[in-house]
Amino acid sequence: MPIYEYACQDCHHEFEALTRTSVQPECPKCHSVQLAKKLSVFATAGAAEGKVPEMAAAGPCGSCGHPAGPGACAWQQ
Repeated sequence: MPIYEYACQDCHHEFEALTRTSVQPECPKCHSVQLAKKLSVFATAGAAEGKVPEMAAAGPCGSCGHPAGPGACAWQQ
């Protein structure tokens, strides 16, 4: 079952609900079914703050970041 984010159109309460598509959720605050589905953002894995992973540190080469530029790629052996 997916988690959806909703905003109640009656009391403006925002909440998340784990629902089946066949079930109409209701606001946990006022029990209204007049809900607007919100656009959800998703999380991605990334580097720790202030650190850049080796693979993402593209330099002159554009792939491995080798300072000598194209043709000197450390990945092409």
